[in-house]
Amino acid sequence: MTRRIEKVAVLGAGVMGSGIAAHLANAGIPSLLFDLERPTAALKALAKTKPAPLFHKDLAHLIEPCTFGDDIARLGEVDWVIEAVTERLDIKRKVFAQVRTNAKPTALITSNTSGIPIADMTEGTDESFRKRFFVTHFFNPVRYMKLLELVSGPETDPEAFQFLAEFGERRLGKGIVVGKDTPNFVANRIGTFGMMALLHKIVDAGFNVTDIDSVFGKPLGRPKSAVFRTADLVGLDTLAHVAANCFENLTEDPNRDVFKLPAFLTQLIERGDLGGKTGAGFYKKTRVDGKKAILALNLETMEYEAQSKTKFASIGATRNIEDPAERTKQFLAHGDEASNLAWAATADTLLYSAELLGEIADDVVSVDNALKWGFGWDAGPFETWDAIGLTESVARMEAEGRTIPAIVRDAIKAGGWYDRTAGTTRYLDVLGDQERHAVPHPAGAIYLQDVKDVRGVVSKNMGASILDLGDGILGLEFQTKMNSIDGDIGSAYNEALDLLENSNDWAGLVVANEGRNFSVGANVMLVLMAAMQKEWGQIESLTKGLQDTLMRAKYCSKPVVTAPHQMALGGGAEIAMHGSACQATGELYIGLVEVGVGLLPGAGGCKETIFRLVGSIPNGVDIDVAPYVQKAFMQIGMGQVATSAGEAKAFGYLRPHEQISMNRDLQIADAKALALGMSSSGWVAPTPRSIRLPGRTGAAAIGSFMWGMKGGGQISEYDMHVGTKVAHVLNGGDIASGGLVTEQDMLDLEREAFLSLCGEEKTMARIQHMLQFNKPLRN
Repeated sequence: MTRRIEKVAVLGAGVMGSGIAAHLANAGIPSLLFDLERPTAALKALAKTKPAPLFHKDLAHLIEPCTFGDDIARLGEVDWVIEAVTERLDIKRKVFAQVRTNAKPTALITSNTSGIPIADMTEGTDESFRKRFFVTHFFNPVRYMKLLELVSGPETDPEAFQFLAEFGERRLGKGIVVGKDTPNFVANRIGTFGMMALLHKIVDAGFNVTDIDSVFGKPLGRPKSAVFRTADLVGLDTLAHVAANCFENLTEDPNRDVFKLPAFLTQLIERGDLGGKTGAGFYKKTRVDGKKAILALNLETMEYEAQSKTKFASIGATRNIEDPAERTKQFLAHGDEASNLAWAATADTLLYSAELLGEIADDVVSVDNALKWGFGWDAGPFETWDAIGLTESVARMEAEGRTIPAIVRDAIKAGGWYDRTAGTTRYLDVLGDQERHAVPHPAGAIYLQDVKDVRGVVSKNMGASILDLGDGILGLEFQTKMNSIDGDIGSAYNEALDLLENSNDWAGLVVANEGRNFSVGANVMLVLMAAMQKEWGQIESLTKGLQDTLMRAKYCSKPVVTAPHQMALGGGAEIAMHGSACQATGELYIGLVEVGVGLLPGAGGCKETIFRLVGSIPNGVDIDVAPYVQKAFMQIGMGQVATSAGEAKAFGYLRPHEQISMNRDLQIADAKALALGMSSSGWVAPTPRSIRLPGRTGAAAIGSFMWGMKGGGQISEYDMHVGTKVAHVLNGGDIASGGLVTEQDMLDLEREAFLSLCGEEKTMARIQHMLQFNKPLRN
């Protein structure tokens, strides 16, 4: 049968249920959100929850609040029913009885359970229900956590299961891991084991809460929240529930006692300190001497106190190692007390993962992806094992008297869990044919390292590479630190445009990369050095050069598609905005934030923002443009950042019609397809236009607004000085109200203001402070 999902019902409006409904809305899918009482409060909370579950608050209209009592018959409207009620089997069975009665016979029915067996949930149901039933285990917060674990029952229809796997991957942007029907499935089984094993180790080890989080974060390629901050985020009651589920149901697991709660965790839960949702857990938000403070729990006294962090030699020695795998390897080998604790905990997790292979999942890729996507690790257990040296680490484990599973020795004989050949990463099917197979990826995905391994590089310099993405589409990949914009990137961009415009071999260009962020902005260190040496000509040349390059990309005779993801700040935002089209990821943090270092956008950010906002007014329509200019000022003058692709459209940083890639793994392929489509449909570059701006009158109005902010202590005198420059540019400069302004006029104004601010001592101080402390200076 041909399946479509046009509307979904989510049963249960708690944290998970409302989060699932919100993410469905992010994907443009309407849903019915059910609870005992009409969940209007839950919907209102979505607009206030941090981090925001919705791409934009207006998407809440796609979620319709319903009650089980009044609206249950409406289940007949939906194509997919997701059960997300409390983790009690009796309640779930009552809900499923209502689903059987009211849902249409073709609707998929899934449970968001974290470990109740499928057989128990489907007991007494008919064959048709069991064929359409399986587990879809989302992770919280749903919008931000990539992992979606799918678990089928013995009678689940394989076609229905595969359909939803593909739907979750493409439409919802999730990373799919197929697990087995065992307690806590894959990610929580291993992740919780690792956390609980560590909690037991530190009781007598003398480490404090802050020490543990400093050791088990960046040094091991884990999120900054590490152990205790993560526990507070998840909720200590939730952690305890997951651990208890393992302890109660894993009666044959020799490591079962690891899942017992340590006394300090039990005590916290008993006194109601459950983490972030109660204001206190392992950390406590409070005020000290009138200032906000975060205290840490003393595990011995169980009282909160000021955070203290030990300086470990192993952290200092590995802090500047950029490659996460190499950093982890060196950190675990260091040998101080922090390194040794980290090694012991890592060895526990690696061996447990190997022991569970076949029980919770059939291959190492599934386990690795589950921990990366569900817990935010840079590398999964088996990838980590290869990175630190499989043979060497096993020798160390054996020297400590640890038991090594047979499959680990098989992996040693085969040369590791993974290898890479001919542009393909392969994994060892250690439980199957003992052969290597390509790591599965979403169908059609393009990865730039694979492109380089197979086709090589068309051209490159220190800052960027020009690639052949196939089918006549070029790719431009940044490769500077944090993808900061410098002269090399500008030079490579121009070279790519030369190739595109001057050869019939190329039909389009995609500007994309696979860094953690698209670009954090211009290399302000270069700007600072030139300013300190009073090399004004050099700064103007660099600024004018980037302006010209981006205008060339915007008006290129062949399509140029930019593909920003995660952070696109400052110059990164300017590059993203200057193309024929933009194919952004849903998770996009884009903003013109130069005021934070005492500057303003100098490569076309002011120009493009105002032209998009004011330029949206049809020619011949007489309308006051001042509110549009003021909106642009609030965004640029206040350094506001859009926190999703949806917000980026409201800011004007994305055009209203531009498509969004929910799954970042598919973004480059989507951008390539867009470029090809534009080319094949006869792309014609837009015609430059002019707009009318308020000029001096508009700048004066914004100046009055800033005086009020300054008087209220919201901005400093120098903030106002920078803001005045921004207002001057956005209003079109020293012109009468309604004066006509071209794009080049705006670019000249930007460049002049940018250069003038570069010469200010307070701007140089702001840049120095940002480079040194990664925080803005209010001077």
